[in-house]
Parts: sequence; C-alpha cells; structure tokens
Amino acid sequence: MKKLLLAGAMGLLILSCSKKENTVAESLPSETSTASEPAKSDLSGEQIIGTLDCSGCHAVNERMIGPSYKEIAEKYSDKDIELLASKIIEGGSGVWGGVPMAAHPQVSKEDAKKMVAYILSQKK
Repeated sequence: MKKLLLAGAMGLLILSCSKKENTVAESLPSETSTASEPAKSDLSGEQIIGTLDCSGCHAVNERMIGPSYKEIAEKYSDKDIELLASKIIEGGSGVWGGVPMAAHPQVSKEDAKKMVAYILSQKK
C-alpha cells in the first residue's frame, strides 16, 4: 500500500513540474506565429512565468524542488541570458542537483529572455 501511495505522489510531482494547461503560446493569439515559432507576447518576464508551471518548482526567495530565483540571480549574470533562456526552452539538469528541469518548447526565445531578465533582477 505504501508503494502505491509513493508511486502516486511521484506521478503527481512529475506532472506538476512538466505541464500547465494554459501556456504562453497556447493562451495568446498571434497572427504571425507558425508551427515552428511560438507566439511572441507583450507580457513581462514575471507575467510569463506566472502563466507557466514554474511556481511548482521555483519561488523567489526559497529553494523548492529547484533553486530560488534569488539563488539563480546570484550564480548568473547578464552575460548568461542566452544560456539560461535555452535552458528554459530545452530543459536542463545537473547544475542544481539531480532533479531535471522540464523543457518548455512552447516558450519563444524572446519570452525566455524576458523570464531570465526578471529572474536576474532578483539579485540581492
């Protein structure tokens, strides 16, 4: 019975960190987007983060499943914007521990850079 409960809890954790029903590309109409290029939004980085599943693993001030935004801002600088934007889109693992970050291929590079700019603005 304990194994069944543990398996169910792990399944919920994986789902909560991998998908949210309304993503930026799905929730915003775009006349210029194509199947290979998601819609670009007029939202701020903080607003984009709010539309995704980020809060399931990250918080501004405290470490959760993943690092806090403040921890990320302390480790990286503006020269790392491209790298971090790519990690948001492609996912990543190994830098902050063994739990991999889910990929977010629906996020455009422009929106990912806005997200990174917001995260880096959390530097102490």
